[in-house]
Amino acid sequence: MVTFLPSRPGRLADVPAFTRAVGGAESNVACTLAAAGHRVRWVGRVGADGFGDHLLAAVAAYGVDTGAVRRDPHRPTGVYFRTDADRATDAHEVVYYRTGSAASAMSPDTVPYETVADGRILHLTGITAALSADCRDLLYELTAPRPHRPLVSFDVNHRPGLWRDGPVVPDTPADVLLDLANRADLVFVGADEAKALWGTHGARAVANLLDRPETLVVKLGRGGATVVDRHPASHAHIEDADGVAYLERPPRVDVVSAVGAGDAFAAGFLSATLRGLPMPVRLRHGHLTAAAALTAPGDLARPPRRAHADRLAALDGPAWATLRLGPGWTGEDQEVRTP
Repeated sequence: MVTFLPSRPGRLADVPAFTRAVGGAESNVACTLAAAGHRVRWVGRVGADGFGDHLLAAVAAYGVDTGAVRRDPHRPTGVYFRTDADRATDAHEVVYYRTGSAASAMSPDTVPYETVADGRILHLTGITAALSADCRDLLYELTAPRPHRPLVSFDVNHRPGLWRDGPVVPDTPADVLLDLANRADLVFVGADEAKALWGTHGARAVANLLDRPETLVVKLGRGGATVVDRHPASHAHIEDADGVAYLERPPRVDVVSAVGAGDAFAAGFLSATLRGLPMPVRLRHGHLTAAAALTAPGDLARPPRRAHADRLAALDGPAWATLRLGPGWTGEDQEVRTP
């Protein structure tokens, strides 16, 4: 969908102008992965309108294959407006115009499984489930157990505003998102959204609830992120009957815009997963890609060059703990350290 970014801080009622940009969790992840050097296909539906033209051109410019995106002649491209405040605060406002959009018409009939079957990873989010009953059916179809399916990655991405304005469903968002997460192989969820959805407290409680995914990433905000690996390949720091857990704290970041970090984190972790890197290193790549988004305006930012990210991810513990990243750090040797 198209997102409209505010020209200045403040309430939506007080912002005089907005700048058009690409929005949407899945396309954000796709663009970031493509910019990181991976082959990526984005599958979806947009309207046969000017906004749809813009989205396809902008996403393709990152190197994403958009050949499987369909144009809907009867429904518009979805749009939304937001403030620049952190999504986790009460100051953040977002207004969606997605009811009846082209994306809301996605279904098992309009998005055949064959369009995603040949990928190594299939990345989905809970946002799609909130758009319509057909979209929810599509996610159940794509997460169904079947031989040789791609590794299914699912970002819970609970957006209460979409569920409030979306279709009436027999199950609550908590039920739907829990079910979908437990059908995936790799799950991303924030500890705060897990608490709001399911009443859990802490990463271990989330892991007890989401006991089916092979890999579970629980994001802890400034506290970092924990990954639970239920099929560890080697000995690691914390091991019990539930698998191996790793905690990695993020570097210090001088934040320009707090929006888009979650999608960037997922892209960084998925990039490292595709490369077969160790779990703690995957977390660090997630943090670094999130830092690229946090230090740039808008929802999207190009990730650091692979060699640059690899060098930072390989820092020893004390060096990682003193790393501080600010605007422009993705250029060579522009990171700074705290005293």
